Amino acid sequence: MTPLFIALGSLVLYIIAYHTYGRWLARKIFKLDPNAAMPSVALNDDKDFVPTNKSVLFGHHFTSIAGTGPIVGPAIAVIWGWLPALLWVLFGSILFGAVHDFGSLVVSMRNRGQTVGDIAGRVLTPRVRILFLLILFMALTIVLAIFGLVIAVGFKSYPAAIFPCLVQIPLAMIIGIWLHRQGVDLLVPSLIALGLMYLTIGYGNVGWLASFNTSLAAWPLTTWVAVLLVYSYLASVLPVWMLLQPRDFINSLQLLSALALVVVGILVAATMGGAPVGDVRPPLELAAPAYNASAPGAPLLFPFLFITIACGAVSGFHCLVSSGTSSKQLKCETDAQFIGYGSMLTEGFLAVIVILACAAGLGLGVAGADGATLLGGEAWTSRYGDWKSLGLPQKVGAFVDGSANFLKALGLGSGFAVALMGVLVASFAATTLDTACRLQRYVIQELAGTFIKREPATAPKPGIALTANPLTWLSNKHGATIFAIVLAGAMAYTPGGPGKGPGTGGLLLWPLFGATNQLLGGLAFLVITFWMWRRRLPIWFVAIPTIFMLILPCWAMLHQLFVQAVGADQGWIAMRSWHLVFIAFATIALEAWMIFEAFAAWPKAKGVLEPAVEPLPVVPGVENEGGRSC
Repeated sequence: MTPLFIALGSLVLYIIAYHTYGRWLARKIFKLDPNAAMPSVALNDDKDFVPTNKSVLFGHHFTSIAGTGPIVGPAIAVIWGWLPALLWVLFGSILFGAVHDFGSLVVSMRNRGQTVGDIAGRVLTPRVRILFLLILFMALTIVLAIFGLVIAVGFKSYPAAIFPCLVQIPLAMIIGIWLHRQGVDLLVPSLIALGLMYLTIGYGNVGWLASFNTSLAAWPLTTWVAVLLVYSYLASVLPVWMLLQPRDFINSLQLLSALALVVVGILVAATMGGAPVGDVRPPLELAAPAYNASAPGAPLLFPFLFITIACGAVSGFHCLVSSGTSSKQLKCETDAQFIGYGSMLTEGFLAVIVILACAAGLGLGVAGADGATLLGGEAWTSRYGDWKSLGLPQKVGAFVDGSANFLKALGLGSGFAVALMGVLVASFAATTLDTACRLQRYVIQELAGTFIKREPATAPKPGIALTANPLTWLSNKHGATIFAIVLAGAMAYTPGGPGKGPGTGGLLLWPLFGATNQLLGGLAFLVITFWMWRRRLPIWFVAIPTIFMLILPCWAMLHQLFVQAVGADQGWIAMRSWHLVFIAFATIALEAWMIFEAFAAWPKAKGVLEPAVEPLPVVPGVENEGGRSC
């Protein structure tokens, strides 16, 4: 019964946190105003700035921040025991992650929908803007290089997920056009989309579709990476209402319904046992140890637990979604609590379910090496024997198999249960990929705009021709997006190490992902802290996470550089992993520079507002001067 108590207790805790701490932040600290002018309304261009119903925006925001992060991270961290992972997910998401996402969203929407990187240049110093944008550029390049590989591996491991994921794209575009142009109520397209999704999962691997899935699963990784990057380009340049919003909305419906099914499965397994193994329904118990300090080959729990579990507790990538896309679509200030704080708590609950799937769900039965069914602790140990055995397929597989066991306890067929979880993983990785590509486009355009020389105020002297700036093409959305995917593709096509083929290059950067992502969260917290400090708002609840999130990722990265990367392996310098050494040192140097700039600016910043952004234009036909759109 313990897994059931953990699931229900976590859900209750998150609901309480939303209506207490989240409401306090919304009303007392950020003072959300339903009459405030919104960038999505005043700057509406029907492409990036689009006023959006909060239910649709929740779907986009939640699936974009979730991705495979809250699946892969907790699935790895269970090797240290389920209790440390659970505590970090619960309290990290409430006190760190949700505050980070909510704060980034509020700061951005009150600055014309600018990214956190752009805002950093005004609330700290102008140099910080360039430093922050460079860190964002490196972090997003890593994301784009890795997540195409994650999707390809998911398709190869679970071919039944291919057709349902592909059919989402035309389905999303049809619903997007329907919602945008016809103004229909959300209920009808929501039910249609959800029904079609489950039909494609149930019948998407039958007959000729099974052969179709098998043939696509056999594609080389290089082919999949190319296809996925081309898709990312299209998703980045198309209007958000045409593909990004409806696709994410469909995925959110699928995830929330799948989560509900898993919770019901936990309830049934806790009271009646799992799916029969022979003539016996195995009891639902925590097969993983509560605390496992001696996991073979695992790095130190502190600080590595806190960078292994990013999404689900706190993640720097979320500040990019909050300030890069969601702030441009937020229709009303008071929706920010639901989008920023609520989405992060929902992701935290997903991470709790992942922990239970890996710590308890596997114990309901997995196939051993000899084909026999393993139960309880033997089943868990077969997947978590040592740290090095946790490759990418094994990390995803632990969640898919464990959560599928919960669904099988309901009487669902094994094929359907595994396909549903496989689709969930691949779909979320795709939403991270396409959102990251759009965000990288914004970052490249901002960097290019910084270095492009302005036209001279007076005409040039006769006989002297002006040379066109070579960066001009990067300020265009197509040029910036092409540059982003070509760079990511070049890194992904590099072999991922000895014995690895082309297309696995993302594996080279995987060791950097956790620390870089969490460091980005610390820097976003720093910007939020300065923004509040300048307004004489209380900062203790953001200052503590800021310090924590600046120290731990740097500590972990230095440990990987000089001491040990994993288990008995030497640090990156001793291993001469120069690609990791270069990016790690560059990231640490940029962080140190930003912190130095922050220390210098801190004494002079209290109560002194940063240079104001250009006011939002007045929208004709809006019922009040504030631009009310709620």
